Amino acid sequence: MWLSAAVSRIPGIATARRYQRGWLRADITAGLVVSALLVPTGMGYAAAAGLPAHMGMYATIVPMLVYALVGPSRILVVVPSSALAPLIAAAVVPLAAAGDPARAAALAGLLALIVGILLLCSGILRLGFITELLSNPIRVGFLNAIALIVITSEVPHLLGANTRATDFFANLRNAADAVRGGALESLAFLLGGGTLILIVVIKVLWPRVPGILVGVVMATGVTAAFGLGDKFETVGALPSGLPGPSLGGLAWSDVATLLGPAVAIAIIGFADTAVVSRAFSSERGEDVNGSSEMRALGVANLAAGVTGGFPVCGSGSRTPVVQRVGAHTQLAGVVGALTVAAFLLLAPGATGDLPRSALSAVVIVAASAQFKFAKVGHLWRVAKIEFGLCIAASVAVILTGVLRGVLIAIALSLMALAIQAWRPHRAELVEVPGIAGYHDRDRHPEGHRIRGLLLVRFDAPLFFANGSILTGYVRALVQERSDRVEWVILVAQPITDLDTTSVEEVERLDEYLSHNGIRFGFAALEDRQRDKLMHLQSANRFDRDRFHPTPRAAVIAFRHRHDTGLTRRTIRARSDISPTGIAGRRARRRPRPAPGARHLRRRR
Repeated sequence: MWLSAAVSRIPGIATARRYQRGWLRADITAGLVVSALLVPTGMGYAAAAGLPAHMGMYATIVPMLVYALVGPSRILVVVPSSALAPLIAAAVVPLAAAGDPARAAALAGLLALIVGILLLCSGILRLGFITELLSNPIRVGFLNAIALIVITSEVPHLLGANTRATDFFANLRNAADAVRGGALESLAFLLGGGTLILIVVIKVLWPRVPGILVGVVMATGVTAAFGLGDKFETVGALPSGLPGPSLGGLAWSDVATLLGPAVAIAIIGFADTAVVSRAFSSERGEDVNGSSEMRALGVANLAAGVTGGFPVCGSGSRTPVVQRVGAHTQLAGVVGALTVAAFLLLAPGATGDLPRSALSAVVIVAASAQFKFAKVGHLWRVAKIEFGLCIAASVAVILTGVLRGVLIAIALSLMALAIQAWRPHRAELVEVPGIAGYHDRDRHPEGHRIRGLLLVRFDAPLFFANGSILTGYVRALVQERSDRVEWVILVAQPITDLDTTSVEEVERLDEYLSHNGIRFGFAALEDRQRDKLMHLQSANRFDRDRFHPTPRAAVIAFRHRHDTGLTRRTIRARSDISPTGIAGRRARRRPRPAPGARHLRRRR
């Protein structure tokens, strides 16, 4: 019974049990349409990763079938990606002996296995938050640089030159050398350039037509019709048959060498997958758990590794195709994978006359769709610092390479986090006529201060790096006030954590204020943080009277305690105490003389 219950919770089986007949046509149509993109882009990304083209097919069929069974998203397409191609190339190509295809295939399969294990274990341990180390601006800059590197790596092949490089500047040199040194193959360039133009034109004028498929078929037809296959490099016929293992000739030293790149690929692959999955799931009113997505992607990569593929992730370019056609369930992915498998079995020689330059055109078009120019422009308009981080991530990847670029991108994200926490927003709170509560004085210059009371809010956790920021801010406000400050209240609701260093800073602030005759207290500090403060303080400086449940309660306590020692004439003269305040209410509640008492006093 427990086995059947566990099986019923597998996403693909759960969907099959409640499948509706009305979904069938849309799912089959979506699978057939997306398969027209899976074949050329799969081969193209394999070539961009420095691997044989048929491995792109292997990395498409089995991972898509596996993800359809275990993946939480109902329409996500998990296939080779432009985001991972240069990372795979940077990891595999230097280790492949003299470009040996068998050695490269084995290393790519091992890389997929390591990535799969990392993702599966991380998903089991619920470590999906690790990908949040890449903030959105950093991720946009990283992916823009990746797209640029992929495009430049394919430009020499588009020109007909048979070269291989893994960094931006080497690719540019290869393209320049091809033009200057006579390595430019005119026929290959004409076919590749023509294919590129045709795909772009179809994409602009007839977006529903699979322009990539049309371009590939046209280039292959022209090459076959005019017998040009021996004039330039072609993809060649694919191996007939279904995917199978290709892990021979490996050693434990290869595992150690590929571990670092595998970590980078796992982080980038899951970050890309999670963004795509969340975007399309929210549009469909679904909720996808990040840890479940990570585990499913790990299993898909394990399947790719043992069946002759390479690392895969969710596709941000082919998933929208499935959605636009109207797919409802994972059946669309199953149909797409089976169609690609049928192509391998029934027509493996169809790619024999496909020009390599035309395949480069496919990769260039697909990679160019990954550019996020609109997001970069939005960052420039609304957040200059985040725009700078985005550009810095792009420059780091281009200058140092994709593997080091991942580490630099993560370091930039951590630096941005540290800067935000180090210098958070802080505000002096004032009363605003007609608005309840207490508000930021910078946003409400019409507000007025409470005479003798300073309300301060600090919008971040307190830790060793920003404790002095708070104390310096409070001291500066006390010194600039024209009236004599008697109480300082820290509105501490945004303070979600404390450490010993920050508590010492708060104690020094309290000592400074007490020497100047100023009482220091807290308002709205969460109970757990209050207990932590009481525990971490070095001396019993802060008793229970220092804490107020709300800012309003602190203001009432200030006015009540402050008014007890004043005469009635002083109270009336104070401009900051309203007639409806505590003093006013006390004055109105003074007992009146009994009837006739005034007449008796007169007679006496």
